[in-house]
Amino acid sequence: MQELSVRHLLGIKDITAEDIQLIFETADNFKDVLNRPIKKVPSLRDITIANVFFENSTRTRLSFELAEKRLSADVINFSSSGSSVKKGETLLDTVNNILAMKVDMIVMRHASPGAPHFLSRHINANIVNAGDGTHEHPTQALLDSFSIREKLGDVAGKKVVIIGDILHSRVALSNIFALQKLGADVMVCGPVTLLPKYIRELGVKVEFDVRKALAWCDVANVLRIQLERQQMKYFPSLREYTLYYGIDKKMLDSLDKEIVLMHPGPINRGVELSSDAADSHHSIILNQVENGVAVRMAVLYLLASKQ
Repeated sequence: MQELSVRHLLGIKDITAEDIQLIFETADNFKDVLNRPIKKVPSLRDITIANVFFENSTRTRLSFELAEKRLSADVINFSSSGSSVKKGETLLDTVNNILAMKVDMIVMRHASPGAPHFLSRHINANIVNAGDGTHEHPTQALLDSFSIREKLGDVAGKKVVIIGDILHSRVALSNIFALQKLGADVMVCGPVTLLPKYIRELGVKVEFDVRKALAWCDVANVLRIQLERQQMKYFPSLREYTLYYGIDKKMLDSLDKEIVLMHPGPINRGVELSSDAADSHHSIILNQVENGVAVRMAVLYLLASKQ
């Protein structure tokens, strides 16, 4: 059996294009499993996985938990809101206490960039980064690229634009790395205040006009405005942002071609996407959610073989 080149999934930056293809091929098999009447396999029945979330999450957490249960793993859930972290316990102490209960793998979301990388140097369990600050969110990027591959047959050669709050988005950075490794042409689009200063150094195109970006692309991945991560005002108002960067069905229908519309969720309807755009035939947003479970099953299964 082919193996991943890494023991942990800390970021897309750390893995190879071959790793990504292996994850996709494994996810194809698990997607078949998820469409069977009995959606469970015994692949990880002797593995215990802890979901350690120091930040709020609905989609990612449910998706990982479902993936773990579909693989027959034993699952424990930890959230910092009701824990001793509130009493001043350090990250390393928290995790070591969880590991003392004989946990094999940790899926972790943390507000500090680099938190999973720090842990990986101090503990033996496999770590999956479920989002670290504004840094990376590797499984989201994998499921996004997997969804493009499923819809368009391949990622290589496709033109993908990421629209919105690039500055505060871990999804954007992971997506740029994944799409480039798979041979896609990548553009970012948003207000100048929401694009990082270094963005051109990543080898992406930059566009400030959303209509031009949509006319250029095959796929538009639309991000929400991350108000909870913004320490100051980056634009006058949400209404003004919607006026210049909001996408509706009329805009999509006016294009002289079909494009694929994506969103990592949660959608702020009426801000970055209108409801008629989010629910239109262009959208593969619910396919992304479905594919998330298969892709996360693949990641957990492949990392478990590195035990």
